Amino acid sequence: MAPGVKEDKTMSRGGSECLKLIFLLLIISGFVVPVTGFYLKSCYISYDNTLCPKRNLSAVPRDIPSKTKFLDLTENKIKKIQVSDFKILPVLTQLDLKRNYISDIYTGGFANLIALKTLNLNNNRLVKLVDDVFEGLSNLTQLMINNNRIKVVAPTAFKSLKSLTFLDISGNKLHHITNVHLIIQHLPNLLKLLVAKNIITTFQSHELTNSSLKLTALDLSQNPIAVFRITADVFPNLTWLIIGVPLAKQPMKWDIRNKTFVSRVSTLDISGMKMASDGMKALGENFNSSLTSLRMNGMKHTRLTALINMSCTIPTVSSLQLRCNNIPYINSNFFQLCVNITELDLAGNTIQNISDGAFRAIQGLRILSLTKNKLPSVPAAMRNLPTLKELDLSKNDIKTLGCDDFANLTGLRHLSLHENSLSALQECVFKDLIGLQVLKLQSNGISNLGGAFKKYLPNLKQLRLSGNKLTAIKTGEFTGLQSLQNLTLNLNPINSLENGSFKGLTNLTEMQVQGNKIREKEINKGAFNHLFNLKHLDLRDNNIKYFESTALPHPPFSKLSRLEKLVILGNSRRKKSMLPSNFLQGLTNLLTFNARNTQLLSLHKDMFTYTPRLQTLDISTNDFRDLSPDLFHPIQNLTSLYISAIRLPSLDFLIDANLTKLEFLQARKNQYSVFREEVIVSLPALVYLDIEFNSFTCDCDNAWFRRWVVKNKQTQVVDAYNFLCNYPPDLKDMRLLDLDVRSCTVDIEFFYFVSTTCVILLFMAVSFTYHFLRWQLVYAYYLFLALLFDTKHKNKQAPNQYDAFVSYNNHDEPWVIEELLPKLEEEQGWKLCLHHRDFEPGKPIIDNITDAIYGSRKTICVISHRYLESEWCSREIQVASFRLFDEQKDVLILVFLEEIPATQLSPYYRMRKLLKKRTYLSWPRAGEHPELFWEKLRQALKTKETLGDDRFLLTVVDRP
Repeated sequence: MAPGVKEDKTMSRGGSECLKLIFLLLIISGFVVPVTGFYLKSCYISYDNTLCPKRNLSAVPRDIPSKTKFLDLTENKIKKIQVSDFKILPVLTQLDLKRNYISDIYTGGFANLIALKTLNLNNNRLVKLVDDVFEGLSNLTQLMINNNRIKVVAPTAFKSLKSLTFLDISGNKLHHITNVHLIIQHLPNLLKLLVAKNIITTFQSHELTNSSLKLTALDLSQNPIAVFRITADVFPNLTWLIIGVPLAKQPMKWDIRNKTFVSRVSTLDISGMKMASDGMKALGENFNSSLTSLRMNGMKHTRLTALINMSCTIPTVSSLQLRCNNIPYINSNFFQLCVNITELDLAGNTIQNISDGAFRAIQGLRILSLTKNKLPSVPAAMRNLPTLKELDLSKNDIKTLGCDDFANLTGLRHLSLHENSLSALQECVFKDLIGLQVLKLQSNGISNLGGAFKKYLPNLKQLRLSGNKLTAIKTGEFTGLQSLQNLTLNLNPINSLENGSFKGLTNLTEMQVQGNKIREKEINKGAFNHLFNLKHLDLRDNNIKYFESTALPHPPFSKLSRLEKLVILGNSRRKKSMLPSNFLQGLTNLLTFNARNTQLLSLHKDMFTYTPRLQTLDISTNDFRDLSPDLFHPIQNLTSLYISAIRLPSLDFLIDANLTKLEFLQARKNQYSVFREEVIVSLPALVYLDIEFNSFTCDCDNAWFRRWVVKNKQTQVVDAYNFLCNYPPDLKDMRLLDLDVRSCTVDIEFFYFVSTTCVILLFMAVSFTYHFLRWQLVYAYYLFLALLFDTKHKNKQAPNQYDAFVSYNNHDEPWVIEELLPKLEEEQGWKLCLHHRDFEPGKPIIDNITDAIYGSRKTICVISHRYLESEWCSREIQVASFRLFDEQKDVLILVFLEEIPATQLSPYYRMRKLLKKRTYLSWPRAGEHPELFWEKLRQALKTKETLGDDRFLLTVVDRP
């Protein structure tokens, strides 16, 4: 009920019945009220996800849809979680609350989230986890609660989390392992526990629990643990253990009573730990049966060579990570005991030189990372690694590549050389890399490819050359790359392409050439004609610009019939431009076209006739100012349309565009102020509408739109709550949704009710009247016509010119001429008016009839079956009958030439019968006494017009 409106109690009793009637009438009449939109005050929807990040929210919004499965409330200012916050989200499976100010969670705050699987509370201000804080989360499997200020954990805080498998409570202030015990004692299915970066000083297994746990991963890193003691088999399933203590002042004391207690650990991370000799010995003794991966990063206070030698004596270790250890040089003895290593990570050291035999002992090495070092060239040690599959030499100081740098690496699959100082390539540099699939050369200074890709690399699938200094791609530059699928050339100063620049790349499916200096004349040369299988082409931020829409003789993409995505945004930024009408010719399978921010003045109406499958179109940030509906007629499969910032005065073009499949419409920053109903009606599939940053008129022109935003539930209107009024001036900066529109229009449901009810009642009334009163209505109709005629002529009627006007049908004319006329005119001397003799030629018939009736003392109607069927005879008797009633004079004489049953008489004669029963003469019954018939007719003509004076005269026949 609207504010200020009081309930009418006299109407309440019939309310439910009225609603039933409305519903029934809507069904009968076929009216359907559409359901097409909704909005959220602070969030937006993406499929089943409700996203509210960085919205400056101080509390959980109340308008979150109940069908939400993922809710993102990150980076807001929420301080408390209350019982009512998540009350109606029964299918929510993921809740992200990280980076808020949450300090209190009320008991029962999550109680209704029965389907929740993942909860993220990272980076908040929780200090204490109270009893039953996670009540109701019986299906939760992942809980992240790191980087808070948690000091205290109540005994039953985690009691409800029976399904939890992953818990991250790192970065808090838990000071004792007993705090961890209070947590995990209620978590029978916990597999991964992260309690890194707390202030735990000792780890005593007996303080955890008396029963074994299912834990497979435990992170205790960055705790100041001085003693690590395991005296019972509490971790029978543990395979992943992180226990490093960076910058520890004293070595950790290891006390593992039985090496079987950690016999399943396969990955051990002791990064940053200070290791003494006894610690190394304990490490070798206790982790020598299952350990496969050892991470020893940042071991600045440990004798690294001895540690490596000890580690490599563990026969099961195959992966060794030695990042950030400040190693300047690797000699031939460094890894001499690491014969079983297959993965070696030396990233982030200061390596400048590697001896030729440094990796000779590691004959099975498959993955080697030397990124973020200071190597000036590719070490010769690489040539002795025939089993190597992945080599990362990125972010070094390599300036040149030699022909033998990758000799013998025929099995290499991935090679990373990005972010070095290469300026040119040689033709022979990759000659041995016949198995290479991925080559990363981006962000060097390469200006010349040197034929490096003309002959070799037959199996290469991905080549990254972005961020270099290439200025031209010559013919046949990539002819050796017949298997290449992905090529990136973006962020080069390329300004020259030739017809055969990409010849040989018949299997290429994706190419990025954005951020170059390619001009329209370069792509017009047919540079892309050989890319028959290309699906994605990105040409954004080049210098492609046309100044007219005239069709090109050779369209640039005419051979790319399989292309699905074309991006040309950001071209012609400084000058207004156009596109040729056949620019997209040949792209019969194009699904996405992006021409944002290209300063286009218009698009030719035939632009998309070549792209019937187009689904996504982005033409935002141009200078169209108007769009024609004809432009969209060839692309009826369009589902997403971006038309922001193109100075549109309205969206009315969509009404006739016939985009019935459009689901996503973004039309921000335009110049329209009114949103018409017809636009929405023309887009029945629309589910997402973004029209932010327009200037809305707050009057009745937008009344429908305002109601639609609030009430409908199909189309999401992004940020509608913050739409502001710009006009009229007295409402400026008021929210559009605060506009009172009750005075603008009648409620549509009430209108449907009233109109439908009227239609039904009218139908019932017409049916009833036709069945019971149709003759009376016919009479009333003709009487009304007579009234019109009388009103028109009675004030101008002349004195009686005739004694009688004879109304008859042409078929009865012989009787009138041979019988009636001789008797009345010749014998009795009456002056008669006959239509065939006395009507004025050229005068409208109805006027002649009216003048004749009102210009005669009497009207004689000669009635037969033909007479009753005649339209003009009916008109004559209508006028005469009305004169009878209007003047209250007996001016009508009915003469029946045939016997006619009373049931066949029209309502005029029945009405006459009621008024004057004796004024009927029958010619058939006058056969034996014709003279009596003519005498009675003479008396009828002779009588005065007063109704009461002639009743005794006409006695020839009394009709029943």
